Amino acid sequence: MAGVGFNLRKLVQRDDLLGIISGFFYSTWVTAGPWILTIFSLFLIIWISDIAGYKTIAEFRLIVIYNFAFSLAFTAPVFMVVTRYLADLVFAAGDESPDGKRGDGSPLDKVPGMLLGSVVLVFLSQFPFVAIFYLWYVELEPVVRIAAMVNYFLVAGLWVVAVYLTALKAYHVISLTFLIGLALSLLLAWRFAGSYSLAGMLLGFSVGLAVIMFGLIAYIFAEYNAEAREPFNFVRYFKRYWELALAGLFYNLAIWVDKWIMWLFAPEREMIIPGMPSYPDYDAAMFLAYLSIIPGLAMFVISVETNFFMQYLRFYRDIQRHVNFERIQQNMGRIVGSLNSGLRSMIVLQGCIAVVLLLLSPRLYDLLGFSYTQIGMFRFGVLGAFFHVLLVMQFIILTYFDFRRLVLVLQGLFLATNVVFTFISLKMGFPFYGGGYFASTLVTFAVTYFALTRYVGDLPYRTFVRDNLSVKRMPSSLQVSSGSSR
Repeated sequence: MAGVGFNLRKLVQRDDLLGIISGFFYSTWVTAGPWILTIFSLFLIIWISDIAGYKTIAEFRLIVIYNFAFSLAFTAPVFMVVTRYLADLVFAAGDESPDGKRGDGSPLDKVPGMLLGSVVLVFLSQFPFVAIFYLWYVELEPVVRIAAMVNYFLVAGLWVVAVYLTALKAYHVISLTFLIGLALSLLLAWRFAGSYSLAGMLLGFSVGLAVIMFGLIAYIFAEYNAEAREPFNFVRYFKRYWELALAGLFYNLAIWVDKWIMWLFAPEREMIIPGMPSYPDYDAAMFLAYLSIIPGLAMFVISVETNFFMQYLRFYRDIQRHVNFERIQQNMGRIVGSLNSGLRSMIVLQGCIAVVLLLLSPRLYDLLGFSYTQIGMFRFGVLGAFFHVLLVMQFIILTYFDFRRLVLVLQGLFLATNVVFTFISLKMGFPFYGGGYFASTLVTFAVTYFALTRYVGDLPYRTFVRDNLSVKRMPSSLQVSSGSSR
């Protein structure tokens, strides 16, 4: 994402308001396109309730939420490993012209085949579970079952395709494609709602998703002008980077697990579709709270990550140039300084947004026409989102340093605490709904911050000793001596 961030940063640094607005607008779609598409669609689709009827709208919204939730969680191991493999290809390609022109035999020529292979892998691995769920477990009309499955696989494909777009730094193409797809999804869902009811809404919505997915795939193929060969060459990375795959699964399960617990165990849950429990009030409150994360993510991409990345490169490039230890210590100080500055900026921005939303939540709910019973859950969600966006920053920074085991443990902690605290908040009663997510993000943030400061503060030792392949190959007795003389 740092490459995209540098391009967007040029827009923000222009001496006009349009540049700032454009930079934050593009970064919003680049960082969270499919997620924003889901939330806005679910909120805007309420406007056509007079045409389709409340029951049809509720069923449509439930199926879309299920598809986005489970596709994100179970596609995560694939797109995490694909991201790592693609990053290695970009690194291997070296300084091949930044305008995208590459010579024959470039490592990036493997991208078209890998794109097809990753999409096929996602579809094949998840088809049995999706088919069992929609064709056998839940009670739906036959045409609705098929429409729901089509929608699921389009969403799952989007999660994977989005990985390849960041390497192209084509923020304008990504944003425009998502906007066109969103508009088409809403228009066709509205158009088909009256004539074809639930099945028509799902298929109309899916057409917009298909336009996004296949439009982006076409753009990727046009940019990486090569034959699609070795489609499953990236699969071997699952063995090498299994921590990334598992960490991605844990993190995305953690995002959704509190909703699933509320669907299954909250006394206020509903069974709109047999076999698909839900708690619409909790979902709406949390999704609205999640929108508060967008400015923080945009700032991270445009400013925080790019500043850190420059110091990160300087640290390792100077080591390759064999600079003295004093220079290495100075570079480490710059890394720590950039992280502290970035964290401080994100706390100020996200904190201001959280305070405003907490104070104005009654007015906001009155404006949107939502039930006031959701305000307590919304406020917990906003507080949780405050720490969540800081968590995302820290996880990404730790991943830069390749602390895969640590990230896996921390994201496992996020998942475990969200499960435990959500059950506790459920037992405490309605006023504490949403408090489990907030407590989980708070605890995980505190532990992650402690781990980040410790590991980054220890960076020279880890670079020269702990993670040094030459040292790892030394006899164990010599390793102990090296470690003790640190």
